[in-house]
Amino acid sequence: MIFKDVRDGRPYPDHGLSTREWARIPPRKVRMDELITTKRELRLDALLDEQSTFYGDLFPHAVHWQGQLYLEDGLHRALRSALQQRTILHVRILDLDARPPGGPVPSS
Repeated sequence: MIFKDVRDGRPYPDHGLSTREWARIPPRKVRMDELITTKRELRLDALLDEQSTFYGDLFPHAVHWQGQLYLEDGLHRALRSALQQRTILHVRILDLDARPPGGPVPSS
C-alpha cells in the first residue's frame, strides 16, 4: 500500500494559505503510508511530466488535522517517488491541530 487512505475532497476547514505562506513552512520527512490523499483522480500526463514542478513548489503540501495527515497538493510527485521505490517524502506540513480556536493558522 502506498498511502494510508484515498479520499475525495478535503475534510478539514479551509486554511487560506497562499503559495508564499506555504513556502515558509520547512519540509519534513514523512512516510508515504502515513498520508491520506484528498484526490481520487490521477492525471497520467501530469504523472509522466518531468517539468510538472517547474512553476510550483518542489515539496508536496500536507495538512495535519484531527490526528491525520492529509496530502493536499503533490499527489503526482508522491506517486513518482513511489514508482522509484521510495517510501519517504519531504513534505511541507501545516498543523491545523496546533491552531487555537478562532486563532490564526500556524505556519510551522
